[in-house]
Amino acid sequence: MENTIKVERAILNLTQDDLSKRIGVSRQTINSIEANRYVPSTVLALKLSELFKKPVNDFFKLGDND
Repeated sequence: MENTIKVERAILNLTQDDLSKRIGVSRQTINSIEANRYVPSTVLALKLSELFKKPVNDFFKLGDND
């Protein structure tokens, strides 16, 4: 899975720590998502969608291997 979380976060001028606090996860979780080492749960993806005010498909995309 590929994502543009880092870009979306930058648009809102949020640090990884800011974003993590807003959606209730650790900063390390945000770092792992941005580095494509962790696939978030549906609940977490929906929290990001609500915060970014965009559909999940706007910032998460299936990769060729998914």
